[in-house]
Amino acid sequence: MTVLGISGSMRKDGNTSLLIRRILERCESAGIPTEFVSLAGKEIKPCLGCEKCKEKDWCVIQNDDWGEIMQKVIDSEVLVIGSPTYYYDVCGHIKNFIDRSYSLYHRRKLAGRKAVAVAICANKGGARTIETLEGFLNTHEFSYLGWARGKGYLEGDILKDTRALKKADEIGDKIVQLLNPAD
Repeated sequence: MTVLGISGSMRKDGNTSLLIRRILERCESAGIPTEFVSLAGKEIKPCLGCEKCKEKDWCVIQNDDWGEIMQKVIDSEVLVIGSPTYYYDVCGHIKNFIDRSYSLYHRRKLAGRKAVAVAICANKGGARTIETLEGFLNTHEFSYLGWARGKGYLEGDILKDTRALKKADEIGDKIVQLLNPAD
């Protein structure tokens, strides 16, 4: 797998998923392998703050979906990670996912990959959501390729946000250029 999209939304096919998939579709149309993962229906427990990960180089919580999804992040070249905006920030489910990545920080297991941040908001707060995602990506030393942000509340609203769709297409094209420079 080359490009991995992760939606933190609890709506499996919600606006966050739609915008991430828009980016992935640009990659797929250029022949770049992609995979999409929705955290909807997945169990991602919160970080315990136990610090045992410093010894194990992996989160010691084993009875949820975090490990399988994080392995996909490790195996990818480009991560497209997105969240809906809840109270001016990322949703709790993606925050749990991010917090658990602390276990990979000590040996810089995520460093060197490329990444994109995606945020959807109903009205305000999307910029702050992007900032939180950027903090995660910068901490782990991803090479940042940019962001796509849009407005949407009801199912499919993002498909009416022409500016967000254009930005998603531009980001997708940037990934294609990076991974297929000869095209």
